[in-house]
Amino acid sequence: MSERKVLNKYYPPDFDPAKIPKLKLPKDRQYVVRLMAPFNMRCKTCGEYIYKGKKFNARKETVQNESYLGLPIFRFYIKCTRCLAEITFKTDPENTDYTMEHGATRNFQAEKLLEEEEKRMQKEREEEELNNPMKVLENRTKDSKLEMEVLENLQELKELNQRQANVDFEAMLKQYKELEEEQRRKEQEEDEQEMKAMLEQAQNRRLLVDSDSDEDPAQARPKPRAQTKPTDILQEDPQPQSKKPRMESWERSVGKLSTKAQLAGLVARRREKEKADPALENGVESRGTAASTAPPDVPRSSGTKPSPPLISHSSGINGIGQSQIRASSQSFIFIRDSFVL
Repeated sequence: MSERKVLNKYYPPDFDPAKIPKLKLPKDRQYVVRLMAPFNMRCKTCGEYIYKGKKFNARKETVQNESYLGLPIFRFYIKCTRCLAEITFKTDPENTDYTMEHGATRNFQAEKLLEEEEKRMQKEREEEELNNPMKVLENRTKDSKLEMEVLENLQELKELNQRQANVDFEAMLKQYKELEEEQRRKEQEEDEQEMKAMLEQAQNRRLLVDSDSDEDPAQARPKPRAQTKPTDILQEDPQPQSKKPRMESWERSVGKLSTKAQLAGLVARRREKEKADPALENGVESRGTAASTAPPDVPRSSGTKPSPPLISHSSGINGIGQSQIRASSQSFIFIRDSFVL
């Protein structure tokens, strides 16, 4: 079996490489390569910005009839990411850079313009010095002054560095630590003095209290008074509140029937005449008995007054019938039941 990876190939003895046919490819053939945008650019068609480092699948070709010191120049074709317009740029080996060719404009680059301006000024100065010898002398004096200023600035920087080099940082740190320790010791001493003063004051107060207690042993201290309400502080001599007897709910609405003062309002008293005639008294008695015995449908005469249904407590009238007493007692029971309900 043959090897899978062949390192040496077999060439027959009659092999002639000149007889191998060569491929005739066009010189402007294009290859597809993967590249990144070499600079920032803006599309002329849609105005889309394409930043440096964006990746593209580009087509590469060799520029015909252009070279720099025998180095070929290549052209690249890419498409805009927004409108798919074609953008071309090529290499610039003279400036080791790329040049924009078609489809977009290169964005502003300050560094490149500054370098170009420096080169232009340097070239103009060389041309002036070649034609004008006085200009050469002026430029030399300017350069010498500039060098003197640079040397002075450098000397100042060296002196500053020497001053900083003479500073002993360890000694500074040591001094700072000593100051901190001294300040801490002073604070501790002040705290101890304050504590001693407070203890002396407390002892003096205790001695004064003991001496007062020895002089007046029988005098008792006033006991703190219990404060029932927060507003008792505003009163000098707060009086104890009088406790009222608790009343039931039915007593609040109706009242007690056993009390004479409440029952007195339910009974209406007849006004006693100063001088009552016996004939009139007998007539009143006869009318009362007749009214009690008469049926309810019989109409009464207009001259007679109806007898009151309530009980009369007058002591002067003794001739009250039993029927009148019974009617008055029934009306009283009805009024009492209505108030209870």
